[in-house]
Amino acid sequence: MINKVVVSAAGKGTRMLQLTKEKPKHLIKINDQPFLYYLLNNLYLAGFAQIIIIIGYKKELMEDFLKDYQDKFNLTIINQSETLGDKYGTACPIECVKNKIQSDESFVSVCGDNLYSVNDLKKILIGDDFNYVSGLKHPKPQRYGVLIKNNQDFLEKIMEKPQDYVGDLINTGLYKFTSSVFEKIPLIEKSPRGEYELTDVINLLAQEKKVKIKQLEDYWLDLGRLEDIPLLEEFIRNNCL
Repeated sequence: MINKVVVSAAGKGTRMLQLTKEKPKHLIKINDQPFLYYLLNNLYLAGFAQIIIIIGYKKELMEDFLKDYQDKFNLTIINQSETLGDKYGTACPIECVKNKIQSDESFVSVCGDNLYSVNDLKKILIGDDFNYVSGLKHPKPQRYGVLIKNNQDFLEKIMEKPQDYVGDLINTGLYKFTSSVFEKIPLIEKSPRGEYELTDVINLLAQEKKVKIKQLEDYWLDLGRLEDIPLLEEFIRNNCL
């Protein structure tokens, strides 16, 4: 049974510097609550018994926010910079939890600036020996990582922001991992932008046919740009989140 989820919330939010000079983007108010609250609440409603949240940038503000919800959501807080130093990238939050996951245990991973339905979060709780990446068909796949699959629904690879059309099923950042993910993290190198990328880890697993694709049924909301804020506010207002 999968009961642990890792929430990656250590980043700076560099694409939203107007709002993130003073606080992490995960704490940007959407209607009357910080965005992160809606994600944590949906994870709680999906039945996760333990939420492990990785913080870093403006950690004092994150800790101050999280202390009001630590008991309700059963939070474990890990400071990425204290654990890994100045190492940075989307693979780092997963590396931070290596000692929190048993060798025979699977867990779910989400980004703290993304929001998924309770239904989709439950659907990723797949009790087999494969890793899973959640996909969603998108009209502008060139802006995202595109999931390339073979005819058996195994992931072949993730192509980041392809200039030419290779498909419209994009990576939404919702994953189910087995402990095999920890074997691949030491094998990756810094990407051209100087970071350790989780997609590089997943591509290594995909080469061994250890990754399957699970398509979202409901929605994926991303707090990535300033123009996303009014859209998020309207969606959350209309859906009573």
